[in-house]
Amino acid sequence: MDLKDIQNLIKFVAKSGASEVKLEMGDVKVTIKTGKDDKEEKTTYVQQIPVNQQIPQSQPVQQAPVQAPATPAETSSSDDSKYITIKSPIIGTFYRKSAPEKPVFVEVGQTISEGDVLCIIEAMKLFNEIESEISGKVVKILVDDASPVEFDQPLFLVDPS
Repeated sequence: MDLKDIQNLIKFVAKSGASEVKLEMGDVKVTIKTGKDDKEEKTTYVQQIPVNQQIPQSQPVQQAPVQAPATPAETSSSDDSKYITIKSPIIGTFYRKSAPEKPVFVEVGQTISEGDVLCIIEAMKLFNEIESEISGKVVKILVDDASPVEFDQPLFLVDPS
């Protein structure tokens, strides 16, 4: 494996969004860490490539949609069956307020209407306001402020009655 192969592998890992990848080929071992410090562990599988074979220049990487509306969905828990879950439409960092000195968008117990901004999710330096598609009362906020969120991760429980 020469320097160009390693550079291409680093670029591929950076595009995949993985925080760490370990690759072993015979007596050669390569570990690449991207510097992301997520709370949840992510595992990325890298295909072993023989030393004499080129690393593919472009491989498809699955990514979550960049823009999508918050989609409410029924929860499966029996205690929360009467509540609607508002899920994250994108991956990024969850913020409860627009700036550190500003008030939070919603509190537990607050009544919300369709179109109200519930939070902001930052993805690649873009701040996306997440608006409610339902009216009701916020029962629970499921994510801590400034925490990373995944696509389709539950953010809020709302009582629609």
